[in-house]
Amino acid sequence: MGRHKRMTMEHDLKFIDPHVHMTSRTTDDYEAMAAAGVVAVIEPSFWLGQPRTQVGSFQDYFSSLVGWEPFRASQFGIKHYCTIGLNSKEANNEPLAEAVMELLPLYLHKENVVGIGEIGYDDQTPAEDKYFRAQLELARELGMTVQVHTPHRDKKAGTIRSMEVCLEHGLDPSHVIIDHNNEETVQEVLDRGFWAAFTIYPKTKMGNERMVEVVRRFGSERIIVDSSADWGVSDPMAVPKTASLMLRRGIDRVHVERTCYSNALEAYSMNSSMKEADWEQAGGIDQRKLFNDNSVLRGQQPRVDTDQIS
Repeated sequence: MGRHKRMTMEHDLKFIDPHVHMTSRTTDDYEAMAAAGVVAVIEPSFWLGQPRTQVGSFQDYFSSLVGWEPFRASQFGIKHYCTIGLNSKEANNEPLAEAVMELLPLYLHKENVVGIGEIGYDDQTPAEDKYFRAQLELARELGMTVQVHTPHRDKKAGTIRSMEVCLEHGLDPSHVIIDHNNEETVQEVLDRGFWAAFTIYPKTKMGNERMVEVVRRFGSERIIVDSSADWGVSDPMAVPKTASLMLRRGIDRVHVERTCYSNALEAYSMNSSMKEADWEQAGGIDQRKLFNDNSVLRGQQPRVDTDQIS
């Protein structure tokens, strides 16, 4: 299993992680997630840790989100979706942002794309506002779901501003997922009819103990748990771990299933082709398959489930 230990399964729940940056993760992570019950992931376009300097780097990145990464996930029995967008930090490079805006329509209709995102504010600059609004207009015109990144600084004001801008552009709140929530923002998000997603981190921001109390206090309607695991200190097992903790803390199973599976499915399938049959009827794993002549294996014996043997 590599560096991950298998989780002890005390339940038969299935999970969706609707915000995880698998481009930054290893195949060990996919193996561990699948073993813990993760059946599908959504990978938002995001900041890579340093600025991209040309539009071609965005093109290659977006291409990997609709090509290589879905293949890599499939080799471990996980269905991979993504959201495509210009992230808020890189919106501040306006010449590059203009070029990326021209690029977006080439990817938004790809098979595994379930929305525009993650978009929104970082430092809440005029440039961030400009390209947030431009992408909201694109979502409105195309009838797409939006995944909003709320700022980590000045969180409450930035979250309220994000929702107000969405409403200004005529978006239906039920088609917008407001992510990176905390205890200060959740009530406002729910009251306005948006989805409230929470990114669970192992040491900072929103931890799974706090998430248990959020569900205990607010229930499970329109609340979504995700990991936001990326290249930093983060945990791709955050969703199944939080679900297990909720059960141990006495949260009813129905609330666990909603927050860690069915709410994400409902939110992201409204305006996309995402459906439960994508993983329920996917058949077994066949690691003999290649992507552009490449395999996830390195000379190892491929796993071939019996229903894939012809």
